Amino acid sequence: MSTSNEFDHLKNLEEEQLPVAKHKLHDWTHFAGLYAAEHVAATEFVIGATFVALGAKTMDIILGLLIGNILAVLSWRFITSPIAVDTRLSLYTYLNKIAGDSMTQLYNWANVIIFSVISAAMITVSSTAVRFAFDIPAQLNWYPTNAWFILIVLAVGIVVVSIALYGFNAVSEFSGICAPWLFVMFTSGAMVLLPALSLDVLDKTLPAGWADFMTLGDQSIWTGINSDGEPGIGLVEVIGFGWAANTITHFGLIDMALLRFAKKKNYGYATSTGMMFGHYVAWIAAGIMGAGAAVILGKSIVELDPGDVAYYALGWSGFVIVIVAGWTTAITNLYRAGLAAQAIFNKHSRKKNTIVVGLVTVAIACFPFVFSQILPLLTYAGLLVVPVGAIVFAEHQIFPRIGFTRYWSSYRKLTFSMPAVASWALGLVFGFGLNALDVISFYYLFIPTWFFTIAVYTLLASKYGAKETYAEEAKAEEVRQETIERFQEQQAKEETVIPKDVSMLSKGLKFIAISALAATLVLACNVMFGSATEADYVANRELFYTYGFVCTIIYFVLAYWAL
Repeated sequence: MSTSNEFDHLKNLEEEQLPVAKHKLHDWTHFAGLYAAEHVAATEFVIGATFVALGAKTMDIILGLLIGNILAVLSWRFITSPIAVDTRLSLYTYLNKIAGDSMTQLYNWANVIIFSVISAAMITVSSTAVRFAFDIPAQLNWYPTNAWFILIVLAVGIVVVSIALYGFNAVSEFSGICAPWLFVMFTSGAMVLLPALSLDVLDKTLPAGWADFMTLGDQSIWTGINSDGEPGIGLVEVIGFGWAANTITHFGLIDMALLRFAKKKNYGYATSTGMMFGHYVAWIAAGIMGAGAAVILGKSIVELDPGDVAYYALGWSGFVIVIVAGWTTAITNLYRAGLAAQAIFNKHSRKKNTIVVGLVTVAIACFPFVFSQILPLLTYAGLLVVPVGAIVFAEHQIFPRIGFTRYWSSYRKLTFSMPAVASWALGLVFGFGLNALDVISFYYLFIPTWFFTIAVYTLLASKYGAKETYAEEAKAEEVRQETIERFQEQQAKEETVIPKDVSMLSKGLKFIAISALAATLVLACNVMFGSATEADYVANRELFYTYGFVCTIIYFVLAYWAL
């Protein structure tokens, strides 16, 4: 058989349906930027206020979020990353190998809906900043009440869909530009508004030490009293919240779609940029910003939308941060939704699927109720997909260790895997049943649900053929993988490699862009540490608003030029 004929059946497949080729793998810096940008999102403004509304205490926030986010990083490293690097497949494609078409279709539809709605919510959040800038009324109903708001959503949505269309590289590069700036902005925003809180509580512009900061936190931000005036959540719940916030992507294995591009399994640790900078620092900073903006406006923190908080923390840069933070999360989730849709409609390219899903997403984004319900959606979505992650984990990691055959369903040519579908259904009944009975904290439901589904799937699979040996089929699978590797090696030789730009111009542009970020932090430090009186504070804050925005423009223009 000629090489051309040998590869003909592979040429007709979409790239997303094959394992990632070796020459397309990425270094850890790609994932550090990707996760930092995705998890420093506009929702951090909302979650920062949520901890206040739930009545957490200051020490519980500082310690609980640290532990919870470390557990999340370890979940990516030891649950998601090994399977992603071993298979080089997205969950959507891999699931088809172990559970058949029927299960995969059901699951992919669920993911298209989940990620489209999450992406829509982020587009809506970005639009709130533009709404604020143009003095368009707040959208408080479940439906839009202003035609200009709809036009803003359409404009913001077009940018999101356009970037997601170009695939992983475009998503990663866009995120790489945004991540450093987002981190600087969240940090600066907290520094700019901390003196406003300190003046209100301590009658001085700066806490004198740790004890003063704790007093400030306990009295004006994380008071331990929830929005109903009752004692709030404790350390255990805060840890659970930090860990469970991303169960959909680590225990649920959705991030196989991203980590399949990683050269090493240890790149799962790169998620720490998103968890420690994004969730830990940004959630605390958002709480400080929200409380500071509430003091300035004379309102409760739970009455403010992201546009309000960002403007009083960062001035015009605040509009940019809400827009960019919304974009980065929306783009990544729309990319995931496009992958899921492509797995359903595999006769069409990922780009065509992403366009259709993107149009539906933008239409959903016009309805503000999506954003207001984002936290319940994320929690229930996590519980919905965790059983599927458990099924894949069992098949990939446990079956070879107990003498079962991996891919047994595929070898039997089953289009409907009863063990997989039944395990998913029973896992959902178990998880939501525990929730209804209120047996354990809602934030920890994913753990017993995961173990329960693994046990059920292993038991059912043993009854349906997983114990049997499929020597002939396993050999054919090995041959197929070898053929794919040779096909991709041929592709690598034929592709044009674009050399990395190491010119002095690019280095100079990057240096000035980073200097602009450093200048922003210096301006924020001046507000926090250089304001002896209230008058000094107001003057320094205005200085930050003006020149911080100039630095923002310089950074994005030069960083994009360098890219």
